[in-house]
Amino acid sequence: MTFTLAATAVLMAACGTGGNESAQTDNSSGGDKIAFLLPESKTARYEVADRPYFEKKLTELCPTCEIINGNAQGDAGKQQQQVEAAITKGVKVLVIDPVDVKAAASGVSQAKAAGIPVVSYARLVQGAPVDYFVSVDSFRGGQQQAEAMLTALKAAGKDKPRIVMINGSPTDSNAEPFKRGAHSVFDPAGVDVVREYDTPNWDPTEAQRQMEQAITSLGADGFDAVYVTNDGMASGVIAALRGADIDPGSRYVTGQDAEVAALQRIVAGEQFITLYQPIKKIADTSAQLAVNLLRGTAPTGLTTTDQDNGAGKVKSILLDTVVVTKDNIKESVLVDKFTTAEQICTGAYAAGCEKAGLTP
Repeated sequence: MTFTLAATAVLMAACGTGGNESAQTDNSSGGDKIAFLLPESKTARYEVADRPYFEKKLTELCPTCEIINGNAQGDAGKQQQQVEAAITKGVKVLVIDPVDVKAAASGVSQAKAAGIPVVSYARLVQGAPVDYFVSVDSFRGGQQQAEAMLTALKAAGKDKPRIVMINGSPTDSNAEPFKRGAHSVFDPAGVDVVREYDTPNWDPTEAQRQMEQAITSLGADGFDAVYVTNDGMASGVIAALRGADIDPGSRYVTGQDAEVAALQRIVAGEQFITLYQPIKKIADTSAQLAVNLLRGTAPTGLTTTDQDNGAGKVKSILLDTVVVTKDNIKESVLVDKFTTAEQICTGAYAAGCEKAGLTP
């Protein structure tokens, strides 16, 4: 996958600033309005990374624009209201990360009927016309998690491992391809998936409950690893393992999002890997496309593919994820300044950081 941001000169023209409010806000400066609607805040990345990256790039490309911010806090009905409010406020482009990819079709269809172009951010809205989709290659991400896990298990002498799978939310378009990607690696390898769950809203508390249920059913020695799709849920899984007096480091727990807490668990030997999504590139690309759509100009320097969302083919930019272990934190998330060693290497994690060569 190649990725090159278009020259800023192609895009300069109109777009704004904004804060990190979780309720819908209008950061007005008198220019054209662009809405940026996020799904929830239980996953730390949205308010600490996606929003500030998007706002920074949009302000750079379009300093006279206004940003209509919203966070639905996991409520599809609330997000529908935010879409309707954005339409009423006269937004010229809608960028939306849907809480529920099917439920979001109603609001997106309303926006399109009002002549508002739509960028589907991180998750692909289903059953409604969308102009662009920007995300990661979720199928490949699931493969990467599974491949890393199998390599480690085989090195530990587990040729036919028993794995519990804690998958993402059924309402998220990325969850199913992640699961398929993992199964495309596990199934041919003869992995025994001893328990498998889908986790509503990627909820860490629900993931913990599911893992507790698996431990009760299987016993402490009834599984070798836990495939977990994201870091928030991994925190719940690891809490369940600890609660059952199981060393989390012995069970190769995976994750995704490269949250600071997950990176700390990795240097402490509690979590096996995380997947680093190029969130800045996702946010930057979405801001670029929003300006293109606002000004009616064609984007340049972007490699697109087509994704079918049930309403037609959607031009999609799918970016690559990176497997992060304690051995390459410095070369991945730190190089990209996604986080810092100072944020990771606090208190109890200082010793693990020193062993991993991450001492600030």
